[in-house]
Amino acid sequence: MSSPAPRPPFRLSQVLSRLWQRWVRPGDPPPGSSPSRRLRALRWVPIRSLSARHKPRIERHLLALAPQDRYLRFGYAATDEQIGRYVMGLNFERDEIFGVFNRRLELVAMAHLAYSIDPQWATCAEFGVSVSSHQRGKGLGARLFDHAVMHARNQGVSLLFIHALSENSAMLKIARQAGAAVQRDGSESEAYLTLPQANLDSQFSGLMQEQMAQVDYQLKMQAQQFREWLATLQEIRQGVREARHKS
Repeated sequence: MSSPAPRPPFRLSQVLSRLWQRWVRPGDPPPGSSPSRRLRALRWVPIRSLSARHKPRIERHLLALAPQDRYLRFGYAATDEQIGRYVMGLNFERDEIFGVFNRRLELVAMAHLAYSIDPQWATCAEFGVSVSSHQRGKGLGARLFDHAVMHARNQGVSLLFIHALSENSAMLKIARQAGAAVQRDGSESEAYLTLPQANLDSQFSGLMQEQMAQVDYQLKMQAQQFREWLATLQEIRQGVREARHKS
């Protein structure tokens, strides 16, 4: 009698991705969007809002960026001290900071959606993003941009602004694929994306995205706590064995 086929491993991301596709109809991509943009609209990535308690993780993520990545992210070769001041100055009450965590709760990608403090530009916001080098090629930057666009729409933003170095081809490609107008001025470029008004679909999608990301984060936290407890238990057992061997 043949043994039953082994069950495939349980993957939380796959389960939540199916729920995302089942419950939430992604908003229609802008006309002329590339196939890759239409495809990623069907993929779910656990993007959650960050708060002041995540500052240590944010700082570790940014400090781990290579010098060239720091240069592209901030527009200058940011030192450790400058990154520290940037993190300390983050305004979580006014702006929105989003992040993607791996299964060990390490922040591997983050975006900063900064709202204008000038009343004349109250419906404008600026977008900035960084992705860890070992997470490149997975479309995390583009997914964070899509998430920021949805969130900005729901907050009444009508114009999203991106300031990037002209050599930051990855960021400018994301902006162009979203339909942004890109203007180049020497070594720097500016992209402007006009956002449609929020609707029930965008608001519900934003709510579900945040709730599911919270579930994903909590389960990852519980898994990490279990791994830590297991490691401690193994250390205790090893100590007992060594004590018995000595006696």
